[in-house]
Amino acid sequence: MPRSVNAVASRARRKKTLKRAKGYWGRRKNVWTVAKNAVEKGLGYAYVGRKDKKPMYRQIWITRINAAVRPHGFTYSTFIHKLKEAKIDLNRKTLADLAMNSPAAFEEILNKVK
Repeated sequence: MPRSVNAVASRARRKKTLKRAKGYWGRRKNVWTVAKNAVEKGLGYAYVGRKDKKPMYRQIWITRINAAVRPHGFTYSTFIHKLKEAKIDLNRKTLADLAMNSPAAFEEILNKVK
């Protein structure tokens, strides 16, 4: 009985990895063992990057809110504290968007907080 190795699936797996390695430099793009390691490492970095992205966006929102409230005599922390006291339940993403794209609406919120 002939030996069964399923070369079709093996080749497809290797082709998929080498396709992902497209654009890498040197042997990382065309030598299977090197490309496999490079792609695996890249996938690990991508996973960590997706987790890191969320707090980075929060930092950006906080910076934008702080920049918008400073000219009105507030700091970010006092503004957030007064928002909670006034029972205005808006998240930082929404506040940052209002501060950038519709300053009039953001000023109304500031006036309610004062």
